[in-house]
Amino acid sequence: MSFTVAIDGPAAAGKGTISRAVAARFGFAHLDTGLIYRATGARVLAGEDAEAAARTLRPEDLARDDLRTPEVAQAASKVAANPKVRAALVAFQKEFARRPGGAVLDGRDIGTVICPDAEVKLYVTASDLVRAERRFLELQEKGLDVTRESVHDELRARDARDSAREAAPLKPAADALMLDTSDMSIADAVAAAIARVEARR
Repeated sequence: MSFTVAIDGPAAAGKGTISRAVAARFGFAHLDTGLIYRATGARVLAGEDAEAAARTLRPEDLARDDLRTPEVAQAASKVAANPKVRAALVAFQKEFARRPGGAVLDGRDIGTVICPDAEVKLYVTASDLVRAERRFLELQEKGLDVTRESVHDELRARDARDSAREAAPLKPAADALMLDTSDMSIADAVAAAIARVEARR
């Protein structure tokens, strides 16, 4: 029996952390759909055609250790605005969502486009400044040479591009539970998500 949890939201809002916790709690499979676009973007940065890279994406592409850099994040946002790239990756995500045993998918268009019939939909967000600080600390911890200002600017540029794109723009599904994590602890945000899933099972 399948059960799908769709978790959307902008970068560094906490959706990945919440998704992994929900998947672990219920024994569901987890897919960070952003990695699909990051892996495609990384291959484009290496000189490949975006559409060809999306069509031939392999599991090992998602396991690369260079997918969290700012350059790859920007490339991912750009390829995600390409309707042909999105079409090539949609089938993979939909199939994953309906796998037996349950699945949690997190991204930007899961509840609106990929899984509009998901049993649970969440939209995780936080203020620009909170998200930028989280991402800055994360990148700094990885040894990347970044400034708070550059991270904030890149985050805002990405949000604007993701929200304005014609194909599957970033926005909450009408029936999604809104979770603003600006002033929430990780434990509280995870507890709210788990409570929503338990209520729908």
